[in-house]
Amino acid sequence: MVAKTTATKTLEATLAPPTTGKEQRLERTVATYRRALEDAFESGADTQNAVNDIVTPYTLTSYAKDALKNYVPQLRRTYNASELEDDHPVRFTNRGFQIDHSDERAYEFCWRVPQAGRGNAFWIPLRINPEQESLWFDLLNGDVSVGEFRLQQHRTNWVLHVAIEYDIAEPETPDDPTRIGFDIGESKLLTGCARQNGTPTQPYIYDGGRARALRKEMYTTLKRLQERDAAQWRIDERFGHYQNALTDIVEKASREAVEYAESFEDPVIVLEDLSYIRENLDYGKYMNRRLHSWAFARLTDRIKDKALEAGIPVEFVNPRYTSQTCHECGHIGSRGSQAEFKCTNAECWVTEYQADINAAANIAGRFDPWGESVPWKSERDDSPRDGSRCDTATGHRTPSRQSRQTTLAAFQS
Repeated sequence: MVAKTTATKTLEATLAPPTTGKEQRLERTVATYRRALEDAFESGADTQNAVNDIVTPYTLTSYAKDALKNYVPQLRRTYNASELEDDHPVRFTNRGFQIDHSDERAYEFCWRVPQAGRGNAFWIPLRINPEQESLWFDLLNGDVSVGEFRLQQHRTNWVLHVAIEYDIAEPETPDDPTRIGFDIGESKLLTGCARQNGTPTQPYIYDGGRARALRKEMYTTLKRLQERDAAQWRIDERFGHYQNALTDIVEKASREAVEYAESFEDPVIVLEDLSYIRENLDYGKYMNRRLHSWAFARLTDRIKDKALEAGIPVEFVNPRYTSQTCHECGHIGSRGSQAEFKCTNAECWVTEYQADINAAANIAGRFDPWGESVPWKSERDDSPRDGSRCDTATGHRTPSRQSRQTTLAAFQS
């Protein structure tokens, strides 16, 4: 029997230009939702019951209120958010999702827009992505599961995003796989490194400079427009421009990551388990805002989805100390700069190494397809703090032959 795994994807559709009356109702829904979100977040509510007490008086559907009850506690606990951005979409739980189809219409698919009050919901045509048409039909027929769906205004368009889940054949891990680790970061958006015979091989880097510049430019541009009391359509237009550009970067980076993995024989992609990623992450308000603005989960999800579609297994490991540990000897080293890792073990041949590649190599090495070593567990206090060897999935091995240092100069742009 072929094992199955669950793949996730986000379907995107643009609403057909609404009538004036319908657009006003969409705008009221967004405004009300964001007031409720801000009120709940600023109150410090961190449980579903606490959020429920705050959002109950708002004129929103139960689907939107239930989504808020799930989302607001996550903002602090999971995302460690200290402030809200202004572009939050309206979230609805899957109970409120309904679509219709007719090939006699110019726009064949229509979406039922949830509204507070009995009989107030209305239908609006959708312009779907043709490449996703088969999945829309699967959604209509109940062949895939719908998750949370979101409504957001981009520039002058209204956009609907629908999260779906569906079963695909689970790729089997090869007997002797090539482990390929990916490190997601601020300076280098994505760094990949394969390990063959325990040795880092042919590293890959997708630079984060363009995305980082876009985030900074978006923040300053939108702030300036707001200070000048610019028209809302102008603000929305600029915001949509930046968001589309950032989405393109995520899509390109995830596509290239899978193509990189496909260049190796019997690849297994190894990613960080994001449930750990914000533990003890505190670099001050400015850096936290920059780091938390990165869609870590989004990029990870896109790599996973595309890998599964390509038939490449994906595994997740604990990311603790991957950026501080020497991939060769396992000792805790030092980072003289964001891009530089130095091993402090005098007996190790590694002296200076590109820090992101070192982290990616550690991520790859932490996956053990044979299950012979002790896994990293967050509840255990086995983290090295004194320069002793890390508990990694690679276990004890004889040192590999000394190879050329992967220095900063080779990967500086």
